[in-house]
Amino acid sequence: MSDTLGNKDQNNNKKELEQKKLRRMRMIRSLLPIVGLVLVFFLFNFLTDGKMMAKLPLAMSQVYVIMIASMGVFFIMTMGGLDFSQGSILGLSAIVVCSLSEYSIPLAIIGGILTGAAIGAINGYFYVNRKIKSFIVTICTMFLFRGLIKYLTTEAPVAGSFELIELDSTALKVGCTAAVVAVGFVFFCFTKFGTYLKAIGAGEKAAKFSGIRTNRIKFLVYVLSGAITGFAAFILSIKNGSVTSSGGNQLETQILIALVLGGMPISGGAMARFGNFIVGSLLFVVLNSGLNMIGFSIPMMQLIEGIVFLIFVAIFADRKAIHVIK
Repeated sequence: MSDTLGNKDQNNNKKELEQKKLRRMRMIRSLLPIVGLVLVFFLFNFLTDGKMMAKLPLAMSQVYVIMIASMGVFFIMTMGGLDFSQGSILGLSAIVVCSLSEYSIPLAIIGGILTGAAIGAINGYFYVNRKIKSFIVTICTMFLFRGLIKYLTTEAPVAGSFELIELDSTALKVGCTAAVVAVGFVFFCFTKFGTYLKAIGAGEKAAKFSGIRTNRIKFLVYVLSGAITGFAAFILSIKNGSVTSSGGNQLETQILIALVLGGMPISGGAMARFGNFIVGSLLFVVLNSGLNMIGFSIPMMQLIEGIVFLIFVAIFADRKAIHVIK
């Protein structure tokens, strides 16, 4: 009898130690992106003789669009999906924003949001109703709408109105970005929305059996993500003043790198944290700007960013949950 109790105590102690170790590892993984951001910033500031600090406002001007758009993809990845069409959504929505800005700025903003939401609805329909994997659907729509962007900008870039260009100010871009992130934070952390996304990412069948309308949630998240990127197109339009055939090009890659750098698990689920895309966006911009200030060529920058990306994937990938991409 005493041997049995002793074995139980030993098993309980082992479980407690394993749980403590797991909690410690999770804490380290959650702090690693923040520590990395601070270290990378000071490293590049040292290597550029203080230029990083001096040109910080210029470097941060790149973060607004990436941070806003990556929030929508963060929601998608939390439920275990992927979206490679964000660059095309941004480019086409920016064309709509610039075109409608000739008539009314509020109309231009609404038009950009609706354009993004419409493309998101197309992604969501084929993903949810036609049961096609998310990465296949979004790659197809990426090429489809990229071709449409090139067609619409064949003769000349689509220029925005003078009133739209006049809106370009750091205060407005920071305010819009902060407002979008704040609303997303409230919904993700203080409503059932975030709980549902994590539950679907952790196990869709279990989420469905628990009463969550998974198909409806998945469709609406793709629509929401598209709408958010449509709003990001407004920020891009007031910054650039026009849209060329390369508008939004490579955004999907930048978002994916930013999310992974922020500690976002590819498989989503309960390990997703709202701060993943915020820290990741800042880290990506600092890394990209620092390499550019040092004087690396574009191929060398891509090589270094690729190596960093692989390292973070190796650290944050959940090998037990990444069996299937939805």
